[in-house]
Amino acid sequence: MFPLSHLHPMIVHFPIALIVIGFLAELASLFFRKDTCLPKISLYLLITGTLAAVVTVLTGVFFTKEMSGEAGVVRSTHELLAFVTLGLLVVTSVIRLIPFLGGKQSKSMNWLAFFFYLLGVISVSATGFLGGTLVYNYMMPI
Repeated sequence: MFPLSHLHPMIVHFPIALIVIGFLAELASLFFRKDTCLPKISLYLLITGTLAAVVTVLTGVFFTKEMSGEAGVVRSTHELLAFVTLGLLVVTSVIRLIPFLGGKQSKSMNWLAFFFYLLGVISVSATGFLGGTLVYNYMMPI
């Protein structure tokens, strides 16, 4: 049996990959006809990535060790960015789901969702960078 502290590092890469690839599909859908499958692929990856982000944040909060000093500051910033990322992804998911749940799809809502998706990608990238900094600079020093 492995320690529960290994859960966070094991699943952390899923939301990163799903959100980034989903955003690339969203970006590609801007340049191709609207009847392609790219908007649906983007939505499915966004929803899956958001759910994976929820699990990742929960494992990070409940199963990782506390840190002190400079590593503690980096960890708290990493945790704050993780919550910001999760909020952005939830907002983006809700905006993108409105047309599929019977709401009216408008161009302004699509651009709003795109903007939040972009912010989510930037935020998940920054969160991942800080997580990598924690691992490589403080947990596995050379």
